[in-house]
Amino acid sequence: MVSIKDVAAVAGVSAATVSRVLNDHPSVSTATRTRVLSAVEDLGYRPNAVARSLRTDQTRTLGLVISDVLNPYFTELARSVEGAARALGYSVIIGNADEQPELQDHHMRTLLDRRVDGLLISPTDGCSSLMRDAAQAGTPLVFVDRWIEGMDVPVVRSDGRAAVHDLVAHLHALGHRRLAIIAGPAATTTGRERIEAFREALAAYGLSLPDAYIGQGDFQAASGRRVTEGFLDLPEPPEVVFATDNLMALGALDAVRAHGLSVPDDIALVAFDDIPWFVHTDPPITAIAQPTGELGRAAVRALVDRIEGRTPRSVTLPARLVVRRSCGNPPATQRSQP
Repeated sequence: MVSIKDVAAVAGVSAATVSRVLNDHPSVSTATRTRVLSAVEDLGYRPNAVARSLRTDQTRTLGLVISDVLNPYFTELARSVEGAARALGYSVIIGNADEQPELQDHHMRTLLDRRVDGLLISPTDGCSSLMRDAAQAGTPLVFVDRWIEGMDVPVVRSDGRAAVHDLVAHLHALGHRRLAIIAGPAATTTGRERIEAFREALAAYGLSLPDAYIGQGDFQAASGRRVTEGFLDLPEPPEVVFATDNLMALGALDAVRAHGLSVPDDIALVAFDDIPWFVHTDPPITAIAQPTGELGRAAVRALVDRIEGRTPRSVTLPARLVVRRSCGNPPATQRSQP
């Protein structure tokens, strides 16, 4: 196995100089850097990651704590994070919080113990003392998708308000007036933001949102089914169910079918967070799509900027409405492709 001493001998420099070149130290001249890198290439030398981290106090590893690995949205987000990190020379370790704050803290502790260089977090439920302590200690942190209000941490997220307004306009044009929502946890920023946007959009069309048409979910499929069953048992069921994430939408679809009803003939269905499966359901489901890949890449850039001493910035990207057939057949001018 080629060692750092072998590289030093070929380049005609000391092992310490080779180490400085590999760690991008500014004190090395351009000529020396070129000679060392040429020797590294010729010999096929690969530095030991663990030993290198002990010398530089960096592991070139990022931690990603996501809310639910079974949620296709977060699966796609994790994939884009891993790809963007790899392109910048970092590896990623993923922890699945499963929408449980205690699991979130467990993964944070584990990742910090493994000396990751920074953390990307999609918070599950408010702010734990561990998260606040990590931020105050100077640990590089970036919130992605969800965030904690009042914390001085960069946030990379999408803004779905305009898309929700587009959705209500679409439903109104189809003649729907009784619209219900399966909201996410009120402790999450996305849970609060989506129901607020829905209320605002309904008000713009002179529509109300009765308490009976508000169901509390937890961003998982079972809650979508439970809430929708309650809607269907009402004396006057809603004409539309808006599930504020994709798993709750799938649970809602199960409930509709279990009642012997069909979408959209008996009730319309819409989801926040588009997923590839929605185009294959019968009928294909209208959804609000987030720019998931862009969010993952932007989050990695922000975290690496923070790690490498640059000033990171928060990023907000727009979501968009994707019209399919789960609310009825729209006019040709409103149809959009997945």
